[in-house]
Amino acid sequence: MWIDTHCHLDAPEFAADYEEVAARARALGVTTLIIPAVTADTFAAVDHCAATVPGAYPAYGLHPLYLDRAGPDDLLRLEQQLAASRQGPRPAVAVGEIGLDGYIPAWADPAARERQEQFFVAQLELARQFNLPVLLHVRRAVDTVLKHLRRHPVPGGIAHAFNGSQQQAEQFIQLGFKLGFGGTLTYSGSTRIRHLAATLPLDALVLETDAPDIPPAFAPQGPNLPEYLPRYGAVLAELRGIGVEEVAAATSWNGREVFGI
Repeated sequence: MWIDTHCHLDAPEFAADYEEVAARARALGVTTLIIPAVTADTFAAVDHCAATVPGAYPAYGLHPLYLDRAGPDDLLRLEQQLAASRQGPRPAVAVGEIGLDGYIPAWADPAARERQEQFFVAQLELARQFNLPVLLHVRRAVDTVLKHLRRHPVPGGIAHAFNGSQQQAEQFIQLGFKLGFGGTLTYSGSTRIRHLAATLPLDALVLETDAPDIPPAFAPQGPNLPEYLPRYGAVLAELRGIGVEEVAAATSWNGREVFGI
C-alpha cells in the first residue's frame, strides 16, 4: 500500500471528479492521501474532501504564495480550524502547507520577505501548540527555513518537494524531518534530486504527488494525479536498486510515522 503525503485533492482541477480521482488511485494501492490547505478559504473544501474520501486526511495552513490574500484574522481562523478539527471524525494530521518561497520576485522586497517569515513563525507556533508536524513549502529559502525550525522546534514533518543540497537534507533529517519526492524523480535531467533520492537513508524519504502540480515526465502536460504515485515508487526503487515492495513498505511506514496514522 502507498501513502501520498501531499495531494491537493481540493484543487479546482478536481472539483468535478475528486472522488473518482481518489478511487482510481485507491485501486492502484494508494490507500492514504494527505490533503493540505493553502488558504483559509480552502479549509472547508479540504475538510469536505477528507470527510468524503476513504483514507484521506486533512492538513490546514497558509501557503506563502497566497499570503497576498491573507490577513491577521486568517491566523485566528487557522487556530480555530485546528481546534475544531480535533472534535471531528478526521482530525488534522499536520499544519500545512506552510513555509517560505524565495523564488517569487516579491521575496526581494524586505517587507514582503518579513511578512512571509512572520506568518511562517506564527504557524510553527501553532504546530507546537497543537503538537502537530508541519508540511513545508521550501523554495530557494532552505537555510532560512532551517533557521526558524531551530528557533521554533516542531514535532517533525516533511520538507515537501525537496530540492536542496545533501548538507541541507542532512540538517532536515537531524531535526526529525522526512523529505518528500515525487514527479521530479521521473525526469532524467533531475540529476541532483535523483542522486539524493538514491543515496539518502530510506527511512528519511516519503513519496508525494503534489497533484495537480509537478506533473511527471510521462504526462508532462498534467494534471498530476495521485494514481501516478506507484510509478514514482518504481522509479525510486530503480534508483536505489531495491524492490518496489520495499519502497512501498518503507515510504508508507515513514509517512504514517510523521502523521501518527
